Amino acid sequence: MAARIYQRPKSAMQSGKAKSEQWVLEFEQSEARRPDPLMGWTGSGDTQAQVSLTFPSKDAAKAYAQKYGIPARVHATPPKGLKLQAYADNFR
Repeated sequence: MAARIYQRPKSAMQSGKAKSEQWVLEFEQSEARRPDPLMGWTGSGDTQAQVSLTFPSKDAAKAYAQKYGIPARVHATPPKGLKLQAYADNFR
């Protein structure tokens, strides 16, 4: 039951930074998804894949994983670049 720890990226539909500073611990799937023969939906018997825990910092998420013996990989957050340009640059 491995997990991954990452910082949730900002949605393309957001202009603010709400919930972008939180760190998320998600469990990886332990079994493959398969289609349901009646409805055609995909699913699996793995209920841990539905669990998503949020933490205020990366260290808190790592401490939780260590406390409960969960092997976790930390995915680095890509650097946030700010592209500064003036309105007048559109007419050059």
